[in-house]
Amino acid sequence: MSEQVRASRRAVLGAPLLAAGAVTAAAAAPVAAADEAEARRILERYYGYGVKASGGPGDTAAGEWLEGELKALGYVTARHVIETPAYDGEATLTCGAAKADLIPQAHVRTTPGVTAPLSLEGAGISLLVLPYARWSTAKGEVARRVNACFAKGAQAVVIVTTGPTGEALALNAPVDAPLFDRPVAVLAPKAAEPFVQAAARGETATIAIPGRSYRRPAFNVTGRLDRKAAKWLVISTPRSGWFTCAGERGTGVAAWLMLAKWAATAKLPVNVAVIATTGHEYEYAGGEAFIHALAPKPGETALWAHLGANVAARDWHERGPLLSPLPSADPQRFLLVSPPLLEASQAAFKGQPGLEQVYPTDPQHAAGELASIMTAGYEPVMGIFGSHRYHHARNDDLRCVEPALVPPVAAAFARVMARALKA
Repeated sequence: MSEQVRASRRAVLGAPLLAAGAVTAAAAAPVAAADEAEARRILERYYGYGVKASGGPGDTAAGEWLEGELKALGYVTARHVIETPAYDGEATLTCGAAKADLIPQAHVRTTPGVTAPLSLEGAGISLLVLPYARWSTAKGEVARRVNACFAKGAQAVVIVTTGPTGEALALNAPVDAPLFDRPVAVLAPKAAEPFVQAAARGETATIAIPGRSYRRPAFNVTGRLDRKAAKWLVISTPRSGWFTCAGERGTGVAAWLMLAKWAATAKLPVNVAVIATTGHEYEYAGGEAFIHALAPKPGETALWAHLGANVAARDWHERGPLLSPLPSADPQRFLLVSPPLLEASQAAFKGQPGLEQVYPTDPQHAAGELASIMTAGYEPVMGIFGSHRYHHARNDDLRCVEPALVPPVAAAFARVMARALKA
């Protein structure tokens, strides 16, 4: 474990935030203290593996750990190998005395250095300052804006992901084909001002992305309990992510593992399949591969429950550039359920910020793997997706989680699933 990870852990666990982070009495009432301790254990373990980029050391170690957890619960496990892009190296932008680290955009177009005048969405090295949002993907609006810069003669584009933290946000990309044929990278908004001023003056800058861009294997982890029932319960969560992903991924992994334990011990009238996917950063490549190759068919599936991004990350007060952690959950998380599950879900998730507003399923209004599940024809389904403030930032660390927020989500899922399965 790196010294940075140890320092972050000491800073969080040595502070009163975790101990004092109470959820509402109504949400916490059915949750035992042991469940909170279990959530803490899972969050710390997952975070401790470091960066979770698909197929990298952290993602691989996390997958091996979850595989062991499932085996201990009695699941028959397997690995499903896919291939994802990867990059080893750094990226920088330099202009005069100003120098900043960048996040190279996947698929990474390496360069020892492009030197050209800086511009604001023009030729040379184009500085693209996005409007305020919680950015997460290079597809769609970002790709349109980047390609508009290339059409104006840009040799490289530097994206400023303006958002609530001031941090650079890594952007998802397709797994098979690159979106861009020239170097693209992301610059933190908090570091952008000297370059914005330099671009206004047309000063010369250099962008360097000198590392190695390649492809590598990564694997999904699956676990099955075949009870010879007619249908399957599927419970899924993404495992990989650009960085340490404590809030983005860790809270979903924790709820998923708690539900895997519940499903293994509850007397459910179904077979159970659980899946922790890799390749999330590459437009949900692992989830797509599982759906089309290994998942029970829609007609064989009684219910699919998905724990996506921001299942239970903590909220923050915003005071200009200062963010202060809160003990409550970030409400920018969305719960979509099939219409027959609406009433039960409204009751089960009552009082949980964001999740208490339950939406009927619609692939056009879903995101992440949940949209893939719906598009593939699975019904009924229920799932969460969202983006907390540090979503896709390097410092999505233990400050972003509160263990007490996880068990109420898992418990609510279990209540709805038990009722849907008439267990």
